[in-house]
Amino acid sequence: MTKFRPCIDLHNGQVKQIVGGTLSDDGAGLKENFVADASAAEFAEQYREDSLTGGHVIQLGPGNRDAALDSLAAWPNGLQLGGGVSIENAAEWISAGASQVIVTSWLFDQDGNFRIDRLRELSREIGKERLVVDLSCRRTDKGWTVAMNRWQTLTNVEITKASLDGMAEYCSEYLIHAADVEGLCGGVDLELVNMLGDWAGIPMTYAGGVGSMEDVLAVDTHSSGKVDITVGSALDIFGGSGVNYQDLVAWNQRVSS
Repeated sequence: MTKFRPCIDLHNGQVKQIVGGTLSDDGAGLKENFVADASAAEFAEQYREDSLTGGHVIQLGPGNRDAALDSLAAWPNGLQLGGGVSIENAAEWISAGASQVIVTSWLFDQDGNFRIDRLRELSREIGKERLVVDLSCRRTDKGWTVAMNRWQTLTNVEITKASLDGMAEYCSEYLIHAADVEGLCGGVDLELVNMLGDWAGIPMTYAGGVGSMEDVLAVDTHSSGKVDITVGSALDIFGGSGVNYQDLVAWNQRVSS
């Protein structure tokens, strides 16, 4: 069955929920759904207490290193770490307590061309079991195109069964944000979920658009339970009203039993 995986999204050192398509380098047009009073470490401690495994901490731009380190210290080997990861710092993040590192933009050159040599190199450096590839994407006339640089730059990689096959040789999981619906709480991209569930080569986590428990159930149904899910802006601990955090904790307990 589909499992809930928690998240901690960091922006300027604070835990936030942001409408994905509004995130840019200069901050212009940024739309924030929620800014937490609690620290990243406090969220990590809560997830640890509730035995929520496989979650992730994402650094959305600079200024988040201290908060990220604090969250990893609060739950050593309990959270994945993404945002600004490269071969230069991947091992350092793992040493700091990340269960795995999540990489996106470093796998592409500045023009958005995929560098499989970098994926191979990073996989050799830290081991594929420690590597998660983020294939966050936007809808285009080709289907779903992977986006980098805070989802602003389209790359030359389309999410297809062939591309998923090709990269799965070098990583242990995929994290896939549907950036066009991220933070909108208007429903998930079920066509994407269907395609991912049909492939199901390695563990995957989908993010984007969840507005209710019905959306969680839909991901479970449409992926045949093969795609996990993370919930952001709709979650009550992030100021939302569509999904109750304790309901998701109970959901995972049922899945695990």
